[in-house]
Amino acid sequence: MRVDPTETFSTTFAVSFAEASAFAKMAGDANPLHHDAEFAAGTRYKVPIVSGPQMAAQLMGFLASHYAAKGAVIGHDISFRFHVPIPAGETITLEWSVDTVTEAPHLKSDVVVLRGRILMADGKVATSAKARILVGESF
Repeated sequence: MRVDPTETFSTTFAVSFAEASAFAKMAGDANPLHHDAEFAAGTRYKVPIVSGPQMAAQLMGFLASHYAAKGAVIGHDISFRFHVPIPAGETITLEWSVDTVTEAPHLKSDVVVLRGRILMADGKVATSAKARILVGESF
């Protein structure tokens, strides 16, 4: 499988308060900003927020699922920057775009570098990411 060096892909959804709280609990994050609406109301955010690890997982899962549907994919490295918190219930858009594709015959794959981000409903960038993955027919 060859990766299109101009490819972009995205998906839009909302993370409910219940989903945000459940993910944070599963990840061991007891921060009341993710679990307690009354506590959150007394903070600068005013509402519960989604945890950073959940947004990182959403971006990674979306990236992996996109390429796994076409062939074999494995992550090599990925980094994240959290710009603004995401309120529980906010509609967000995850998007990825290919930066570079480098053939790696010795790995039987392409090395693909991508830029990702999470956009809030108002267009603000909440999270940005850079990923390097291997994409091939099989490993």
